[in-house]
Amino acid sequence: MTSQSVTYKIAQPYAEALLSAAKDLNIVDQNQVEILFLSNLLSESTELKNFLDNPLIISSLKKDLLKELFTDHLSDCLLKFLLVLVDRRRISLLGPVIEKYLELAYELESTTVVEISTAIVLTESQQDALVEKLKIMTNSKNIKLLLSIDTSLIGGFVAKVGSKIIDTSISGKLRNMAFYLSSV
Repeated sequence: MTSQSVTYKIAQPYAEALLSAAKDLNIVDQNQVEILFLSNLLSESTELKNFLDNPLIISSLKKDLLKELFTDHLSDCLLKFLLVLVDRRRISLLGPVIEKYLELAYELESTTVVEISTAIVLTESQQDALVEKLKIMTNSKNIKLLLSIDTSLIGGFVAKVGSKIIDTSISGKLRNMAFYLSSV
């Protein structure tokens, strides 16, 4: 068993508890927005992440910082959850807990997360058309697009839905042609 899978096994009950509390308070959508805000903040601020992950910094300092930073920006439920993670010395697992929480929240609202790589930025109407096609393909009520730009695709896009990959890119078609021609 890899250390990453152990980390996710530890993160799972915390994510489930947070989702359960959010459902009880009827703030799942609000929590999701706040969790995404928190995730973005942690990915942008390595200082904050390193501070929270450092086992040599005492819990009271971490809790004081979290209260000071997030009292006006996060719901009481989420802030108390963060403080519990600090108390239980699990704040270093916040990244995996966030990932698991979002996975569970998307599953709850029947949302499928699709990673899209394109050669150029998609317009709003292209995104909407793609979402409608993906809803039909995946039988999901909602689609969450995670867009990224990859100029090596030349044109088209690559969509990743779970373990399924849909490659409509020009570079993918060229790769397939090269493979076919080399096998002839």
